[in-house]
Amino acid sequence: MKSQRDTTFVSTCLIILVVFLCNWTSVSAQEVEDEREFDYLESSEKGPKHWGELKKEWAACKKGKLQSPIDMTSDRVKVFRKSEALRMKYKPARSIIKNRGHDISLQWPKKKAGSIKINGTKYFLQQAHWHSPSEHTINGTRYALELHMVHQSTDPKAKNNLAVVGLLYKFGLPDNFLSMLIGNITAMKDVIDERPIGKMDPRLIERGSDKHYKYIGSLTVPPCTEGVTWIISKETASVSKEQVHALRVAVHDYAEENARPLQPLNKRRIELYDPRTRSMKV
Repeated sequence: MKSQRDTTFVSTCLIILVVFLCNWTSVSAQEVEDEREFDYLESSEKGPKHWGELKKEWAACKKGKLQSPIDMTSDRVKVFRKSEALRMKYKPARSIIKNRGHDISLQWPKKKAGSIKINGTKYFLQQAHWHSPSEHTINGTRYALELHMVHQSTDPKAKNNLAVVGLLYKFGLPDNFLSMLIGNITAMKDVIDERPIGKMDPRLIERGSDKHYKYIGSLTVPPCTEGVTWIISKETASVSKEQVHALRVAVHDYAEENARPLQPLNKRRIELYDPRTRSMKV
């Protein structure tokens, strides 16, 4: 009887350990939340050039070959007329807005805000955050702002379990979605803080047309995890100078410009899906 109890106890402990390790692996692949561990200052010992040296878990920031962001230059892009299977199915869900020091993040806990499907694989929306100026560039042009919508797949068969939908902004009229958040962003100026803000609908985020770039890259902050599927709208949205200013002054001084420098392409293929254009190399 004792032997049976011991065996049951050991089996239970092993199950708990496996669950813990699975959850830990999932969390460790995400963007770092502790803003004190790195910064964006070029001359700083914690700046982008040194991210890969600060922790062994961040080695990909220095040694990785599939790093983001990149410049999407026309002579490196292959254009497809038939749009790849990309379906977005979002819904309103309770959310939390966070000032993480290095950026402003809007988070939807418990995978309640919906998902996207890329070639049959479902990725659940976790959070969105902003970089100013933009991190990605198109033909060398850097934009006023860039939004990242971070998704994760729970499918163990998925080759890449992270997908980020990116949107670039030009200066112009105010962005309607940011207008709904600006009061909370301003209230958290220079304060590492989070606050629930009720239901937010990701469908209200302007996403442009069906034309989008796709490539395989990485997270753009430590741990710089590779194998991220990037989907970036070719059409830009509009944002006011006042909104960009509010995002910049809310975070810490070193992150007023929180864009990681461009990374080498390393012979990666960039795809552009445009239903109105014949398949060709441009």
